[in-house]
Amino acid sequence: MARVLLALVIIVVAFTVYALVDCLMLPKARVKALPRVAWFFIILLFTPIGGILWLLIGRGRRATTPAVRAIGPDDDPDFLGTMRPIHDPNEDERIRELEKRLAETDDEQDKGKSER
Repeated sequence: MARVLLALVIIVVAFTVYALVDCLMLPKARVKALPRVAWFFIILLFTPIGGILWLLIGRGRRATTPAVRAIGPDDDPDFLGTMRPIHDPNEDERIRELEKRLAETDDEQDKGKSER
C-alpha cells in the first residue's frame, strides 16, 4: 500500500510541476479566465484540482489558422508569370552552326561505317 501511495504522490507532484511550468511559460494572450498569478496560486493551493482546472479552463487553445508556408519563386505562379524569356539574336546563329557541325560529324561517321 505504501508503494501505491508513494507512486500516487510522485504522479501528483509531477502533474503539479507540469501545470505550474505550463502556466508560467504560456504566452499571455493564451491565458484565459483569470490572470496568470491567480492561476499560479490556484494550481499550487488546490493540487491536483487546480492543475486540472488550468488545463480545462485557463489554458487557451492554439490559433486555428493554418501556418503560412513559404514558397520559392519557382513554385509561385505570379512570379513565373512576370518572367519573360531573354532572346539573344546570336543564340539562333550559334544553334544553327552547332547543328551544322553535328550533321557533318554524323555524315563522317556514316561514311566511315560504309567503307568498312
